[in-house]
Amino acid sequence: MLKNEFIRASEGIIMNTYKRVPVVFVEGKDCMLIDSEGNKYLDMVGGLAASGMGHSPDFLVEAIMNQAKKLMHVTNYYWNEPQYELAKLLVDNSFGDKVFFCNSGAEANEAALKLARKYGYKMFDTPRYEIVTVSESFHGRTLGTLSATAKESYREGYKPLPEGFKQVPFNDVESLENAVSEKTCAIMFEPLQGEGGLTQVSEAFVNKVNDLAKKQGLLIIVDEIQCGLGRTGAMFAYEQYGIIPDIMSLAKTMAGGFPIGAIVATEKVADAWNPGDHGTTFGGNPLACAAGAATMKEIINQNIPEKVKEDGAYLIQKLQMLKEKYDFVKQVKGKGLMVGLELNFPGDEIVRKAFDKKLIINCTSGKVLRFLPPMVIKKEEIDLFVNTLDQVFQEVN
Repeated sequence: MLKNEFIRASEGIIMNTYKRVPVVFVEGKDCMLIDSEGNKYLDMVGGLAASGMGHSPDFLVEAIMNQAKKLMHVTNYYWNEPQYELAKLLVDNSFGDKVFFCNSGAEANEAALKLARKYGYKMFDTPRYEIVTVSESFHGRTLGTLSATAKESYREGYKPLPEGFKQVPFNDVESLENAVSEKTCAIMFEPLQGEGGLTQVSEAFVNKVNDLAKKQGLLIIVDEIQCGLGRTGAMFAYEQYGIIPDIMSLAKTMAGGFPIGAIVATEKVADAWNPGDHGTTFGGNPLACAAGAATMKEIINQNIPEKVKEDGAYLIQKLQMLKEKYDFVKQVKGKGLMVGLELNFPGDEIVRKAFDKKLIINCTSGKVLRFLPPMVIKKEEIDLFVNTLDQVFQEVN
């Protein structure tokens, strides 16, 4: 079937929930994608950070194949070895003591919200249930995570949403302090926002979160679904922002693109759950966890956070040169290999023109070009990316 025929056929039977680019990708390796017509593209989106170790890396293919031959699924009424192995890797490399596995980032954040509320219900004489989140956040598309997500555009048509959530401007210390009440059980935020335009949490905001948590017994929830697992130059982003959370949500890179999600929590918080309080059929299945364990081992063994720190500095330096060259580039944002260029006009045309040159980039928050390449990217690929983007900017200019 020809590409256009395939796309028309797909449009006839697949729900219209994505604004898709008219291309059909059939193969990928490392930082390159190949479409159904044999064209090669440099991927600077990396499955929105899910393909963090590149497309179809050999170690991941081997791990999935080996586990698939043995056992793909078993109910969580029983134990399985890959689940323990991945949980041990997460606990040994983070603040946490206990792990809960699910299937996606939205599920992970839903679990984080439920655990925080259960903790607030059990630990205080008067149950606490309110959760404070921040502007421009994105935590998922379930009804619960939509309530935590501050972007109104995602909520349109889904109200009434679950109650008990307050949003404050990100990095606004005074608004945060005013939002916390005797009903508040947790404060939730992304250390480095993804959909929110690559905005980093400020030192002042972190200090206030820590202060409020200590004085009022609040939980700190960090959403590291996009910024975690090496992406910012540390294993977890919270390590670079002066904060130790009580709950952390993870997904995307954790299994190299294979569907998985998790929350990591301290033992004190995790103990708020008893059997039956939460669950999932497929979460923690042997196949996903084998993929996750293999990916985590590679991130550790290859010292990916250190590589990201070096390559991220190189990328940001190159992007700063573009900023100095073009007046319409307002600023370079982000950290590590989670970086953006903020423009003074909508970035959709830039994304389209880059795609025509076989470069895959993304635009978020209207005017921020977002770059989330596989963390195995080479410097020569960074050079190719920046040179191609320079060509696009010249055309637009």
